[in-house]
Amino acid sequence: GIPLLMKTLLDHGFLHGECLTVSGRTIKDNLAKVVWNDGQDVVRPANDPITTTGGVVGLKGNLAPEGAIVKVAGMAQDKLAFKGPALCFDSEEACFEAVRKRKYPEGCVFVIRYEGPRGGPGMREMLATTAALYGQGTGGKVALITDGRFSGATRGFCIGHVGPEAAVGGPIALVRDGDIIEIDAVAGTLDIQLSEAELATRRKQWKPRPTDYGSGAIWKYAQAVGSAKDGAVTHPGQKGETHVYADL
Repeated sequence: GIPLLMKTLLDHGFLHGECLTVSGRTIKDNLAKVVWNDGQDVVRPANDPITTTGGVVGLKGNLAPEGAIVKVAGMAQDKLAFKGPALCFDSEEACFEAVRKRKYPEGCVFVIRYEGPRGGPGMREMLATTAALYGQGTGGKVALITDGRFSGATRGFCIGHVGPEAAVGGPIALVRDGDIIEIDAVAGTLDIQLSEAELATRRKQWKPRPTDYGSGAIWKYAQAVGSAKDGAVTHPGQKGETHVYADL
């Protein structure tokens, strides 16, 4: 099991063998007596993986300058690109209602925004909408992008963690219905077919979206939380803070 997996990763340069473990010995020492079993087909060797890229791919482009994440595990290799017109919603509830009433065309790209760490606040899972799409049999005929997140159960072309998020004026906040969005998980790109001049014009017109939270813990969280690309933490971690008893 795990020792066999670690052995092939070590042999092909993916582990630091000199690192100490809780046994008091290094990883290399712990794995010294592990012998690769050519007669099994459960664990593939690192030089002959099931896929070369893994099950999760990072995307970047003019729609996600800080990046985005898509799970491609289980997707066919000829289904790793998608292009279609945007259909925008400013909350998961609004999108779910449109899906429930089947008010969407096949081939569209759903855009669910203001669901990021600050916009949510809290970066909820967008699982309900994707589950509904697959329940209607259209999950493989549309794509979905969001500044929110997904669970591991998500299927199809569902892209999360788009950053910067809409609540801070990221490009996802500037998308309008009908804009053409292009996704390429092989090239690692997520783009909207708009010029930089048009994006700049829309950015000047954008205004922050009011929320239901004007005070309290949730409001405080929204003021302090950072980007998903940095872990959506409420402390930047750029410098340490030292306190003495007299400060407290």
